[in-house]
Amino acid sequence: MNQAQLMAQVKKMQQEMVKAQEELANTTVTGSAANGLVTVEMTCDQQMKSIKIGKDAVDPEDIETLEDLVTIAVNDALTKAGEKSQQRMSGLTGGMRIPGLM
Repeated sequence: MNQAQLMAQVKKMQQEMVKAQEELANTTVTGSAANGLVTVEMTCDQQMKSIKIGKDAVDPEDIETLEDLVTIAVNDALTKAGEKSQQRMSGLTGGMRIPGLM
């Protein structure tokens, strides 16, 4: 493979990665805790869209439990977003882990 072919492949891969990143920014995942009592919607580029808290989760005498449920739901959404991102990007990189990319 000559240098021109290699550069063309790199350019194509860069374009595909930009497209994949745009798709991930528009892909939403939902994290939840306590059977959906607290839900978090987040894009796969880790931008939070919404948090919904059911009335049964709100107890003025037990704020710590609500804080824990929000933390669990956010972490669940982050995990799902990370998994989707990794799946999408590994298809472009042939499974190679490129530092700073994933």
